[in-house]
Amino acid sequence: MDGRGDTNGTKDVPAVEADDAVDQRLGETVRLLRQRAGLSIQDVANKTGLSNGMISQLERARAMPSIRTLRLLSIALDVPISYFFETSDPDNVQRYIVRKNARRLLRLTASGVVKEALTPDGKGQLELYELTLNPGASSGTDFLQHTGEKAGYILSGGLRLWLDNQAHLLEAGDSFRFPSIVPHMFDNPTQQVARAIWVTTLLKTDSPPG
Repeated sequence: MDGRGDTNGTKDVPAVEADDAVDQRLGETVRLLRQRAGLSIQDVANKTGLSNGMISQLERARAMPSIRTLRLLSIALDVPISYFFETSDPDNVQRYIVRKNARRLLRLTASGVVKEALTPDGKGQLELYELTLNPGASSGTDFLQHTGEKAGYILSGGLRLWLDNQAHLLEAGDSFRFPSIVPHMFDNPTQQVARAIWVTTLLKTDSPPG
């Protein structure tokens, strides 16, 4: 399962890696970013609140991270979460424009979630994604908090957004915005694939919850 679900065959989809290759590439990316930052596994564990064992397993492709885990890692390693995405065809990369057949993908097969980056590669204060969730897919089992804001628009299907322990079932045409410091998570409790546009803004003072 690649986590994309049925998109009615109307959208051009970039070639994707096999699941094992995705896990391996994610692990190598985490390890290289950690080493580049001069951090030990213990340092990253302290910054993220994740265990040493979890980080070690991720780096060795023994575990598939949730969206929450990748967000914590991106903050701790001072990189946009798009650093963990599959790379694009370099011939299609443009500085300010993202073509639909050149989107970078993040496929979290264990979570049933696919994120497609709609913003160009590189650091910035705003990240824009198209999110696809298979039935039962979720951002993880724990709430996430960080500075900045999040907003989104449901394209199709249904998405349950948890804000400070309160569930909001959103349908196609619904939208939202909230401060990211509010404890949040999301899932797809329906039997249909859900698709949403997801916007995240980050502040330079971002840090994982203590």
